[in-house]
Parts: sequence; structure tokens; C-alpha cells
Amino acid sequence: MTQRNTVGTDEREVLLGFLDAQRKALRTALHGLTEQEARLAPSASALSVAGLVKHAASVEREWTGMIRAQPSSNDFEKHAASFQPGETSVADLLKDYERAAEDTDAAILAAEDLDQPVPIPKGVPWFPKDIDAWNVRWVLVHLIEETARHAGHADIVRESVDGAQAIELQAAAEGWPENGFIKPWRRKEQAED
Repeated sequence: MTQRNTVGTDEREVLLGFLDAQRKALRTALHGLTEQEARLAPSASALSVAGLVKHAASVEREWTGMIRAQPSSNDFEKHAASFQPGETSVADLLKDYERAAEDTDAAILAAEDLDQPVPIPKGVPWFPKDIDAWNVRWVLVHLIEETARHAGHADIVRESVDGAQAIELQAAAEGWPENGFIKPWRRKEQAED
């Protein structure tokens, strides 16, 4: 997946760049985990890194549907289940997340402008009852916020699994050389070699 730049003059592209950066942070939390480790919920919550990636894909699909004025399911059981990765492999979860992200980007780029109204589904307890619509800009900023929140959750869960920190994982995933500040993450057995 191509990473957008967060520097530019086009508001839509800049905001999509920030969303891409948060998506990347969430995906990076999976770097080097086994299938079993990706499903662990070692912190006080029931969250796993794999579950967070599955949830992020589900959330993007819901918002993309709202941008396109498609009916929302308001299925709270489906929403709760979106945090559970089930038997889907990590590779397939990542592919699904990439497809959801591409679809979201396409919907945002296809919008007439960022002020285009996005109707608010009724009956969702966490949505305000006194507003009929947000706009595409609001949805995009909300997706950045939501993805950043879950990337932070993933950092905590990942660190609880094996002690890996986000910057070490990013260095490993991107092939940075070791330097006086950052040592790219390696599996403990690899690090001892």
C-alpha cells in the first residue's frame, strides 16, 4: 500500500496522509507476531492486536457506507464481534484492512467536497440525536482519531505480549539500521544469536 505524505497544500490529501500514518502504526503493531501472539489479550482489556486490525477495517467500512449514503446496519452484536479476529489469518486480516482503507480513500476522493453531508444513522446510542448529518471532513478527522486511538491500544497490547515498543517495531518493519538511539526489534531468540 502506498503511503501518502502528510505535507501538502490539498486538505483532503493531507488528512488522508494522517489517516495512512495511523493505519501504518496499527499494522506495524503486528510486525513479527505469530498467529497465536497476534490473538493474545494480555492487558486488562479483551483487546488483541489482530482484533484491533479487524475492528479498524469494520469501522472504515461502516463510515464509507455512510459517506456513500448506504443504509447502516446498526448491528451492535456485529460491532462487538468486530474486535474478535476469529480464525482469519493475520495476513488475511491485513489484506482486508488494506481493501477497506482503499475503499475509504476512494469514497473520500470521490466526494464532491469535504463539506458534503454525511447522514447520521438513527438509533445508534453513541451518535447525537440532535444532528442529522456530519460532513465528509468530520468523518475523515474522526477516522484519524479512531484509528490513532486503536493504534495506541495496539501499542499497549503488543508491549504486553513481548515488550516490543512502537519505534523498535517501525525500525524493524522498515529496515532501519541500528544506531545509538534505536535498535530495531528482533525476536528474543534472534537477539541472543
